[in-house]
Amino acid sequence: MSKKLSSLEKGALARVVGAEGDTRFLSRITSIGLTPGCVLKVLKNDSKRPLLVYSRDTMIALNKDECDNIIVETEVPA
Repeated sequence: MSKKLSSLEKGALARVVGAEGDTRFLSRITSIGLTPGCVLKVLKNDSKRPLLVYSRDTMIALNKDECDNIIVETEVPA
């Protein structure tokens, strides 16, 4: 089931299936490694704070607007 990254709770595992936005945003997301197929874990998702994820041996902080444009799938095999 596809969801916005911003909707996930702390501890959730997900796989990136796509991103929507302008060229600058897509370039930034790709450059930090959030590409389709990438698995990530939500470390923090507090209201009014950046969302913190762990992916590809890196912690990444994203603002809520960015997370609304990243589409993920939560059925990730263990």
